Amino acid sequence: MTPTARAADGTVNVLVIKEHGVGSAAQAQPLIDKLIAVVAKQNGWAASAGKYLTSREAAETQIHSVDPHYGIMSLAAFLALGPKHKLDIIGQAEVAQAGGRQYHIISKTQADLAGCKGKTLASDHADDRKFIDKVIGAGKFTLGDFTLVETKRPVQTLKKVTSGEAECALVDDAQLAELAKIEGGAAVKSIWASDKLPPMVVVAFPSAPAAERKTFQSSLGKICAGDGKATCREAGLSAFKSASAADYASVTTAYDK
Repeated sequence: MTPTARAADGTVNVLVIKEHGVGSAAQAQPLIDKLIAVVAKQNGWAASAGKYLTSREAAETQIHSVDPHYGIMSLAAFLALGPKHKLDIIGQAEVAQAGGRQYHIISKTQADLAGCKGKTLASDHADDRKFIDKVIGAGKFTLGDFTLVETKRPVQTLKKVTSGEAECALVDDAQLAELAKIEGGAAVKSIWASDKLPPMVVVAFPSAPAAERKTFQSSLGKICAGDGKATCREAGLSAFKSASAADYASVTTAYDK
């Protein structure tokens, strides 16, 4: 069954949206295929397809073409797409390697957040100003407080600081972990950290039938157990569990302010 098969033929389509992840969609897709096969077997889905996407723009196109039942999404992507597509939170997915759970401002020359304000700030996360300003900054800063140096790749952001091209940078926890591997990275420190954020979101689209959705939600805890353990590990996931809107209330409230 191809990923573009319409849901009308009985295929349960699942979208995986991971923004700012390491690696390409082409590398991740075979791992997602294996993961969704495990999920389909556990839930008795006759036909299923998973699609790995790295941007919400690509997700929009896919949503309109395959009428998905479920999604596994980066927090920022969920906050942007949730209200428009009437997405219901049914679970959360823990990523094995850190990434997107906490954000840091790093610098080689400045000692605190105040020292970075008014100076150059490199970031590859600046494409989502609303998320950064409202959820990450949370009243402590906005991107407008800095002279922004936008970058396209996670490592590029780190190199802007190590080279001195930018005084400071806004990075996530995965980038912070990579800093030690970059030449000159030892001289760069985290000088500010955001609150810890909830993990990736598992959502149900309105097209998911109530009974199917209930079964899927109740089986989330089994995905990374037994036969699925190795598959989850390959896909960089450590656990799934049931969740509700209450688990994300603090970030959805901040985003909608």
